[in-house]
Amino acid sequence: MKQLLIIPKQDELKEYLSVAEEYKLGFEYNDFFLPDLLDDEEKLKDVIAKYKACELPKYTTLHGAFFDVIPFSADKRIREISDRRIRQSIEIAKELGAKAVIFHTNYNPFLNSSAYMESWLQSNAEYWGGILKEYPDINIYLENMFDTTPDLMVALSQQLCGYGNYGVCLDYAHASLSDAEPAVWAERLGKYVKHIHINDNDLVSDLHLAWGDGKINRESFYRCYERHMQEATVLIETSTMENVKRSLEMLTKEDFI
Repeated sequence: MKQLLIIPKQDELKEYLSVAEEYKLGFEYNDFFLPDLLDDEEKLKDVIAKYKACELPKYTTLHGAFFDVIPFSADKRIREISDRRIRQSIEIAKELGAKAVIFHTNYNPFLNSSAYMESWLQSNAEYWGGILKEYPDINIYLENMFDTTPDLMVALSQQLCGYGNYGVCLDYAHASLSDAEPAVWAERLGKYVKHIHINDNDLVSDLHLAWGDGKINRESFYRCYERHMQEATVLIETSTMENVKRSLEMLTKEDFI
């Protein structure tokens, strides 16, 4: 049985918990990537406590910090704060009992020289290898963000796949905006994909529409899932309850769930 997830909102938590119970969904916490929250210890404790006071879904994940998080930066100070944000994200996930933390690759597609790409690959392999070894009890999934092709993620995954807690989070909507067809991403990265983000868009901008409200080829996604990623968990990455329900209705109608 597929494990699907939704993004809860604390001010509507009762309704999100109800929908999660109805459809047997998990949660992916999206509260904890905001720098202001991560720097406000009391508020951070309060947000965590409000979740822990509820009977949460058994399967949860957490989206890690990503604003300007560049652990492969040439600037030592930027590497230091990036490392701090990543470790904060992991520790929060552990406190909430989340099974995995998702981080963006944050590859800059405009810096496409061979020197930059080689440095990116070497630095990321070294950094994430260290994190995966240090935190073996939680899964770390790297998500395509600005990546224009799957090439670098494939190369990085080849170096990190020896860690049992490593995986790729394939953001199918981001892939639909790249230079390569989403099916190519699924085929080339499929054996590393442990988690997937889906929503819809107009194939121009990352709109996070309800599934079925845009132009992404849904039938192609379903085929890709069955052929290449059928063990992966799937987040319906849209931010309103209306869009969550519309997405669930479409996924049910089209027999994905």
